[in-house]
Amino acid sequence: MDKSALKISNLDVHYKDFQALWDVSLEVAKGRVISVIGANGAGKSTLLNTVSGVLTPSEGTIEFFGEAIGGLPPHDTVHKGIALVPEGRRIFPRLTVFENLVMGSYTPRTRPKRDETIKKIYELFPILKSRHNQMANSLSGGEQQMLAIGRAMMSEPTLMLCDEISLGLAPVIIKSIYKRLAQINQDGITIVLVEQDLKRSLKAADYAYVMLEGKIVLEGVPSTLTEEQVKKAYFGI
Repeated sequence: MDKSALKISNLDVHYKDFQALWDVSLEVAKGRVISVIGANGAGKSTLLNTVSGVLTPSEGTIEFFGEAIGGLPPHDTVHKGIALVPEGRRIFPRLTVFENLVMGSYTPRTRPKRDETIKKIYELFPILKSRHNQMANSLSGGEQQMLAIGRAMMSEPTLMLCDEISLGLAPVIIKSIYKRLAQINQDGITIVLVEQDLKRSLKAADYAYVMLEGKIVLEGVPSTLTEEQVKKAYFGI
């Protein structure tokens, strides 16, 4: 495997008395797209929220390019080059498209390149440029998802964590967003995709992990995983 952008070893995470992740270990090679799939409640979002610093590990380690980052707060993980595209988009509804993007470049490292980065995002998502001064809550669901991805890109990440980006969107919009993600990856950004959508997620990934009830139950190069194996792991049968 190429140099690791992210390495997670023996990770446990609790919500008070409830254990959400059990001894999770995975590795994300630099420049690759990794898919983490599983049914609702499998622990996928918990995993991303722990990497990004929203949650704190109970046990185990998280390394980002060899540096221990487990337990760092979100503003520190963003500063180091990790961006989260959260489930449900969580854009700022009463701010314009432009203002939402500006909110993504709050770190001292990214502020000087703000206008240049916005230009790149508008080239990637032309619809956002045409909505430049429009309130975010007036955008369609697909446009809001593009804005959430664009806002994450404003922090100039080397690792982007995408949580259920296709949820609730029409197939044609999902296809368009995945095409843009491939372009983002080609520009050198490592991507972790968390999805319930088996086929689309596996097709986009270089390597995949399947989660069930807070544990990794299957992993491998997508082309080597049979549909039967994945479904058995996904549903726990």
